[in-house]
Amino acid sequence: MTQAIYPVLLSGGSGTRLWPLSRKSYPKQFARIIGDESLFQAAARRLAAPGFAAPVIVTGNDFRFIVTEQLAACEIAPRAILIEPEGRNTAPAVLAAALMLADDDPQALLLVAPSDHVIPDDAGFRAAVQAAVPRAQAGDLVTFGITPDRAETGYGYLELAPGAQAGARTPQPLARFVEKPDAARAAAMLAAGNFLWNAGIFLFTAQSLIAAFRAHAPDVLTPVEAALRAAHVDLGFTRLAPDAWAEVPDISIDYAIMERARNLAVMPYGAGWSDLGGWDAVWQECGPDAAGNVTSAHATAIDCSGALLRSESDQVELVGIGLSDMIVVATGDAVLAAPRGEAQRVKEAVAALKARGAAQATAFPVDHRPWGWFESLARGSRFQVKRIVVNPGAALSLQSHHHRSEHWIVVEGTARVTVGDAARLVSENQSVYIPLGVKHRLENPGKVPMVLIEVQTGSYLGEDDIIRFEDVYARGQGAKG
Repeated sequence: MTQAIYPVLLSGGSGTRLWPLSRKSYPKQFARIIGDESLFQAAARRLAAPGFAAPVIVTGNDFRFIVTEQLAACEIAPRAILIEPEGRNTAPAVLAAALMLADDDPQALLLVAPSDHVIPDDAGFRAAVQAAVPRAQAGDLVTFGITPDRAETGYGYLELAPGAQAGARTPQPLARFVEKPDAARAAAMLAAGNFLWNAGIFLFTAQSLIAAFRAHAPDVLTPVEAALRAAHVDLGFTRLAPDAWAEVPDISIDYAIMERARNLAVMPYGAGWSDLGGWDAVWQECGPDAAGNVTSAHATAIDCSGALLRSESDQVELVGIGLSDMIVVATGDAVLAAPRGEAQRVKEAVAALKARGAAQATAFPVDHRPWGWFESLARGSRFQVKRIVVNPGAALSLQSHHHRSEHWIVVEGTARVTVGDAARLVSENQSVYIPLGVKHRLENPGKVPMVLIEVQTGSYLGEDDIIRFEDVYARGQGAKG
C-alpha cells in the first residue's frame, strides 16, 4: 500500500505586504484574494486527495477558530491543530509537527507548505509531490524549486548542482541556497538557467528531519521537544507549552537546517506558483485584461492601463481615471494607492500607521470570533454602535463589564438573552437593556444567523473590558482570550 503523505500547513503568519486586505488580526491566508475560497482553504483542498492524510495545521492562538471554521466550510477534518504560544518562525513550527507525527510513525512523510500560496494546477502539483516521494523515503530532505519566468528580486533562489536539469520531473541534486538578489544578479541567474525560485515547500520523513535538527540545530530541538511533551489538548487544539516555547529560537527552517544539511534534493516545478508576496503579484495572478487592468466588482477603470483597482466593500465604489501602472485598494476604513513598481513598500506604510497609533495598521472594523463576527458602525467618546452576527447554535460567553452598559436590538432572527438570572427569547424589532456590571449572555437558538444592533455607553469601550464567567470556547480572559 502506498504510504500516505501528511500535509503540514503553516498558517500562523501575519503578513503585511497585502495591506489593507491583510492585517495582523486577519492575515492574507484567510482572505479571499483570488477566487471564492481563502488561500488557506485552497491549500487544504489541494492536498485533500488520494494519497494524502488529514492535514496538520500549525497556527497561532488568535487564528484557531478561523482555521476550524474555514476547514469545516471545506468539509475537511484536520488530524491536529497545533497552537504556537507565539510565532517563532518556520523551523520550530515544522519540527513540532514532525515530532508529533513521529510518535506514531518515525517514517511518516511530511509535506510542509505555507497556506498563503497560489498553485493553479492542483493535480500537477500533487504529481510533483508524488515524484519526490522516493527520495524523501530514502532519507533526503526535498525542497521544491519553481521554474523562474522573470528576474524576480523578491524570492530566494536554489542553485542546481552541476549536471542537474532545471526542467526534470524527478528530484535533482542541489548546490546551495541563494538569498534574495538585486536586479542585476537576478537577471544573471535567470539567464544562467540553473537556478530555481525557493518555494518554501518541503517533503521529508519525520525521522530525517528530526535527525537533521539533532545534528544542526539542537538548540531548537530541545525546547520544542519540551513544549510538545508539556502540551495540553483544549477543545481539540493541541496547545504547545508556553514556558518551553519561550526558549525556542526564532529561526527559519532554511537557516536552521536546509543551508546546513548535505542530504538535500530539489524537485523542480514549472506549472505555476506565486507566494502572493505583494499587490503586484496579485495583479499578475488575476490575469490583466487587454489594457493590462485588473478590476474588482466595485471598481471601474476609465482610460487606465496596467492598473489594479480593487474595492473590498460594496459600500465603496472605486473609480480610476487615466491611471498607469497603479495599485489602488480600498476597504471600508483604508485606501492604498501606489505605483505597481513600489508594491514591496507596503510594509513601510503599515509601520508608519503603527507609529501613529492608527488601528487600521493591524485591525479590521470587522472582528471575527468563534461565535460569528461584529463590526463597529459608529463611535464617540462615550458610545459605540456595533452590528453583531451570531452563527446558528452559537453563544457568546457569560460575561459582564466594568465600564459600559449595552442596549441590544434584534434585527434578524431570534436571540436567547440572559440578563442576571433571567433568560428569554428576543425576536426581530425587540430590544433588551444590559445594565453596567450585570452578568449577561447572548445565544442564537435558531437555524439561521442572528443579527442585532448593539449600542454601548460608558466611560471605556475597549474590547478588553470583559469578564468571562462561562465560555463554551474556553477562551479565558482578555479581549479574545
